[in-house]
Amino acid sequence: MRLTLRQLDVMVAVARSGSTTEAGRQLSMSQSAVSAALGELESQLGTRLFDRIGKRVVLNDAGRLLLPRALAMLDLSHDLETLFDGDAAALRIGASTTVGNYIMPAVLGAYQRAWPQAQVELEVGNTHDVIQAVADYRVDLGYIEGACHHPDIESHPWLRDRLVVVAAPDHQLTRGEVGIEELAKARWIQREAGSGTRETMEALLMPHLPRYTIGMNLGNAEAIKRAVAEGLGISCLPLRVVQNMLDCRQLVRIDACLPPLERTLYRIHARRKAFSPALQRFDDLCAAWPQATH
Repeated sequence: MRLTLRQLDVMVAVARSGSTTEAGRQLSMSQSAVSAALGELESQLGTRLFDRIGKRVVLNDAGRLLLPRALAMLDLSHDLETLFDGDAAALRIGASTTVGNYIMPAVLGAYQRAWPQAQVELEVGNTHDVIQAVADYRVDLGYIEGACHHPDIESHPWLRDRLVVVAAPDHQLTRGEVGIEELAKARWIQREAGSGTRETMEALLMPHLPRYTIGMNLGNAEAIKRAVAEGLGISCLPLRVVQNMLDCRQLVRIDACLPPLERTLYRIHARRKAFSPALQRFDDLCAAWPQATH
């Protein structure tokens, strides 16, 4: 069975006008074309939809059963035809933990203020999870903390992110400049495997701190901040993550003999990803975000 929207359109016009001639005039079709379309519809459904009374046609019980469903199908067709005329969108964005929790809310707020009809779903996970979601087309765009080397993904530098070594205010390493040996002996708290922050921490610290003691692995930056504030160890975290606790002196920065610790955050998408106008607007907004926030 191959029903067409044109057949349903004809059926509704005939039902409303009570005449194939008048329906043809409304649809810019000949009376014979209307009758043919109506006959094809009834043939495919295997039932008559109208009673013929002289020159008039009136819906029978089968026609009355079909009419509301035909109207619903035609309304849905109209919605589909006009779906992309305005700012409507249904985007799926993936972000690694730091980006998702500390950067993306402001980005989403700016996007929705500019395009209020857009719907955006944000999926937050570690960098490895986001890369896999992009590669599997489960999300449209990804924003991650570590480098991406997946062969099916394009990666573009996005923002610069500064990291700092922090401790509780009464930690012994906060009492002056700290040397490499003291850092190596300290108890470090780090993110789980697959985290971009952990990979960055290891890449930045290893050249200067070839060995250090791992005391705890935790699954998110919030848990690490709280654990450090409780004196359970020290950690290396993005400045934007700990800034609020530094401001209220729940954490303090360690004056370590290390160079500035910085990393690049990346925008990623599948190489063959087709960008809708709405998705392109979101990507353009993110691409301009460094200029908008500095």
